[in-house]
Amino acid sequence: SSGINAEYGDVKKTWEKLLLAARVIASIENPADVCVISSRNYGQRAVLKFALHTGATAIAGRFTPGTFTNQIQSAYKEPRLLVVTDPSADHQAIMESSYVNIPVISFCNTDSPTKYVDIAIPCNIKSIHSVGLMWWLLAREVRRMRGDTPRTIEWDVMPDLYFFREETKEEEEVAEVPEVQPAQDAYNAAPQAVSDPFAVAAEPLAPSAEPLTMIAPASTFPAKEEWVAEPATGGADWGAEAGGADWGADAAVDWTS
Repeated sequence: SSGINAEYGDVKKTWEKLLLAARVIASIENPADVCVISSRNYGQRAVLKFALHTGATAIAGRFTPGTFTNQIQSAYKEPRLLVVTDPSADHQAIMESSYVNIPVISFCNTDSPTKYVDIAIPCNIKSIHSVGLMWWLLAREVRRMRGDTPRTIEWDVMPDLYFFREETKEEEEVAEVPEVQPAQDAYNAAPQAVSDPFAVAAEPLAPSAEPLTMIAPASTFPAKEEWVAEPATGGADWGAEAGGADWGADAAVDWTS
């Protein structure tokens, strides 16, 4: 069950639909207006290679809802043609394309829903090699119809590049950093003298003729005045009245004269 058309008896129908889809893709003036989508793992590498070789726009992985309908988001696109790997897995993209009148080309199996699919290419989409080979054939025919690759020569791209490849345990492990061996002259070279930064501080100070005493610097601020101190010329009690006179009594008057 790993062939291209394992569930169909007529491979000719598959080839005719493939040529029809290639003609539609080649008729788009701007190759970037063709959007290829695959949310399944076994088709993500194929759509990336297809976009590389034909100039299309690839969406590999999860399809963000609103890519074709929500103009606010940064991933908004306005493609003229949509090519999907699996109608069941890529149903969100097919549904949004129906809202904005985008034609859809899809690889379909016997149990695949064909609603909103304009061109269905019958093939086996359950096999890794079948999906990769179908994308490779479609890319080769598109390049031939555009004139990028002549039909007289063989396309130098192998179909293995479109196949999904699982990483092994050895590839998942981080590669060890190779040890760098020092040069042979490094062992024979004479050791370099390392200057001691504390050598200068360890030297004793030369004796001085004058004793090393700490002298406080002169203050630049004026001397603090003592407000509680009495003035030198004063000493008088301001609370005492001058002359000891009683301001409440009248001056003495001699009434006998």
